[in-house]
Amino acid sequence: MSPEKKSEEFYRKLRGQLYETASWPSLYLYKFIVPTNTEKIRQIEELFNNLGAVITTKVSGKGTYTSVSVNLKMKDPDAVIAKYKEVALKVEGVISL
Repeated sequence: MSPEKKSEEFYRKLRGQLYETASWPSLYLYKFIVPTNTEKIRQIEELFNNLGAVITTKVSGKGTYTSVSVNLKMKDPDAVIAKYKEVALKVEGVISL
């Protein structure tokens, strides 16, 4: 299966799970892992800027990676998925959890 098909399958399943487990609009917690690099962290923060997000970061024990958590009220699962796709497109090397 191609990476694009795997990705679309993942998002299709996520959409269904989000509709089943929450009433919308709802708070959603995004979690991202990036190589510790202030520019990459800034890029993620800017994608959620002016949306009312609460953003926290935590550097790994060895300092190699940084976890970025973003808590934000989202209108529906499609908006959640659109933001995941935007981050993946604009921040090189990001891992979405």
